[in-house]
Amino acid sequence: MFDQKYLELLSVEYPTIGSAASEIINLKAIQCLPKGTEYFFSDLHGEYEPFLHLLKSASGMIRAKIDNIFENSISDEECSQLATLIYYPEEEIENIKCQTDNFEDWCKVTMYRLVQVCKEVSRKYTRSKVRKKMPADFAYIIDELLHGDHLDINKKSYYSKIIHSIIDAGMAEKFICKICVLIQHLSIDNLHIIGDVYDRGPRPDIIMNELINFHDVDIEWGNHDISWMGAASGNLACIANVIRMGVSYNTFDLLEDGYGINLRALSIFALETYKEDPCERFLPHILDENKYDYVDVQLAAKMHKAITVIQFKLEGQLIKEHPEYGMDERNVLEKINYENGTIELNGSTYELVDKNFPTISPEAPLKLTDEEEVLIRTLAASFSRSRLLEKHVKFLYSNGGVYKCINNNLLYHGCIPMENNGTFARVKIGEKFYKGKEYLDYITQLAYNAYNLPLNSPDKKEATDFMWYLWCGPKSPLFGKSKMAAFENYFILEKEPSEENLDPYYRVSLDEDVCNMILEEFGLDSKSGHIINGHVPVKIIKGEKPVKANGKLFFIDGGISKAYQPKTGIAGYTLIYNSKQLSLAEHKPFQNDQNGIIRDNTPKIMSVEIMKERVTVAKTDVGKRIAEKIESLEELLKAYKDGTIKEKN
Repeated sequence: MFDQKYLELLSVEYPTIGSAASEIINLKAIQCLPKGTEYFFSDLHGEYEPFLHLLKSASGMIRAKIDNIFENSISDEECSQLATLIYYPEEEIENIKCQTDNFEDWCKVTMYRLVQVCKEVSRKYTRSKVRKKMPADFAYIIDELLHGDHLDINKKSYYSKIIHSIIDAGMAEKFICKICVLIQHLSIDNLHIIGDVYDRGPRPDIIMNELINFHDVDIEWGNHDISWMGAASGNLACIANVIRMGVSYNTFDLLEDGYGINLRALSIFALETYKEDPCERFLPHILDENKYDYVDVQLAAKMHKAITVIQFKLEGQLIKEHPEYGMDERNVLEKINYENGTIELNGSTYELVDKNFPTISPEAPLKLTDEEEVLIRTLAASFSRSRLLEKHVKFLYSNGGVYKCINNNLLYHGCIPMENNGTFARVKIGEKFYKGKEYLDYITQLAYNAYNLPLNSPDKKEATDFMWYLWCGPKSPLFGKSKMAAFENYFILEKEPSEENLDPYYRVSLDEDVCNMILEEFGLDSKSGHIINGHVPVKIIKGEKPVKANGKLFFIDGGISKAYQPKTGIAGYTLIYNSKQLSLAEHKPFQNDQNGIIRDNTPKIMSVEIMKERVTVAKTDVGKRIAEKIESLEELLKAYKDGTIKEKN
């Protein structure tokens, strides 16, 4: 039985039998359409230029459609030029103007071709959905061109006149730009980001701006994202960590120009504290040049060491305050013999390659100096005042989570902590043990508490402290490793202590039965479901494959980050799920031409699963919600007909 009050509310939107019946007809028709195309990306790590190119090109699928549409009718060079125009319309139009003697003729031919491409990418949507994405100033014109046949002899002159009139009115360039953007927007229906938007690459803030403007996107938090979220929540160790990562990878443009984090106090402190120290182990990785905030490499190295020492102090304080984390072995500053310049880890003693610690008191190694205390509070104030960071973090919360179940696929960045025997690991938080889905749900709530609870709430500090554990704790599903070996990489030459052992999940999940168990834990159908994972780069140069467990498990971190490409051999993966198949696009490293444009970079596209029958909207999560709405409307119709609810004129 439907609640009378609910039907009364529904009748406000559908006040007559005709309006309710019309919507039922519309919804039932939509159920029969092919599902929209979902795109899955992982581990973007601030690489905004390649990511924006992947969005604009639909990971190479737009070029594939161009090839299919114009097969044998135009040259490969013309196909490439048309693809580049769709991705970068304004820049490419300027190039064409310099290369052609008859720009008007080029516009005429190009508009016909763009309409053909737009028709192809809009085929699976309703006219109303396509119309909503159209630019307002050309909506009527585009609608006419898309839903007519320019070869129809009765309307041939009509369509020709539309094209000529656009040119005569001097609107050709604007029209071309708008229809190119429409093609981009129609090519991707849903966007899933499987974690780690942040760190290493130059401008994750630009990626976040793009995601906020995208029509349908979700983000499964990675450990690098959670570190920034922890920093925005006020966790000082997380604040020190994101600054350390930024200085380490020379992303001063992000910190200072993007988020307005003032690093002047850090630079002054570092110069005074490490003036004679070359800080050789702390020289930054120069993967990208800063455009706005150049910092001398030697100064950056000093800043890097200064904030790193502060971070290790703050982390040690958290470890001592929370013995339940089980991370005493990572309280590294208390394990150093400052007189001998050695450290004892896991029963072995190692010599430190850098023994200069002017701010550390051997008697109280975790205590911040007065200057360090003032510095970290100054930096924290910069984070709390950054309006853009606040906007981006709120978006991560409103559109994200630790995991997502969608269309019978389970998405998460890292892992679900497991035992060697393939069962879920039990993790103690407070007085209670959690495992599997229950654990992921609980830490999702803790993450929300860290950011949203008022400052005076007794639960806020516990939650905020736990954000650091989610960044690097051994049972954090976002991290999934035995330790974060930052200290060892800075201060120890031997490789053995720097090894970060993966959670047993990464071994046992290669078993199809374990994947089925995980899917069932989250209420998904193990026969047709998949797990889509990021976090651990797939090293194809070592023979690794992204598809595992007999097609149940996908690892899609292929190294879009330049920092990983020497290890992976490629420039990332895109998983593409349309109504017919699951495909993997394997990307080549991206290179800009002399005009700064990433030229057509067609990936290697591999079909990994063909659907037994074409997937319609009815078989998706959206389709289930549509079915519920149809049922409600049918009950409203009954209520109208039996007089329980009166029609409204």
